[in-house]
Amino acid sequence: MKKLHSLLAAVLLMPVIANAQYDFGDHRSETLLGKAWAAQDAKNDEAILVYTGKLIELFTPQAIEQQKALTAPLTVKEEVFKQWALNDVATAYFVRGQALERQGKPQEAIEAYKFLVANLPFGQCWDTKGWFWKPADGAAGRIKALEFDAQ
Repeated sequence: MKKLHSLLAAVLLMPVIANAQYDFGDHRSETLLGKAWAAQDAKNDEAILVYTGKLIELFTPQAIEQQKALTAPLTVKEEVFKQWALNDVATAYFVRGQALERQGKPQEAIEAYKFLVANLPFGQCWDTKGWFWKPADGAAGRIKALEFDAQ
């Protein structure tokens, strides 16, 4: 009985132990997205899903509010950066979709991409080469490719 109790306790604690390996830092969107990008560089799809999941959980409502306040994508760099929640959540959905694709979960990837396209189309991501790209544009292309492959 004691052995069964120990085994049960271990199984119940597994999710806690598994999440304990992830450090969310200060829980800011830029921190979480930075950790997702680092996980992308390390080809750690599980970590990508954990960090993007936390970012999406915490900041999607604010991102949607920022999206609703816009009538077109912004073009002035300083103004784009002010929409930090929109930009970070949109990017998180895109990076999440890529990780799901690599994990062989095309339907889940399509769901992430479709949410991005439908709800956060004006989100932008700064490329270190000095320009913005739109995660929703990339997601739209991936939706088409994945749906074509599913036929």
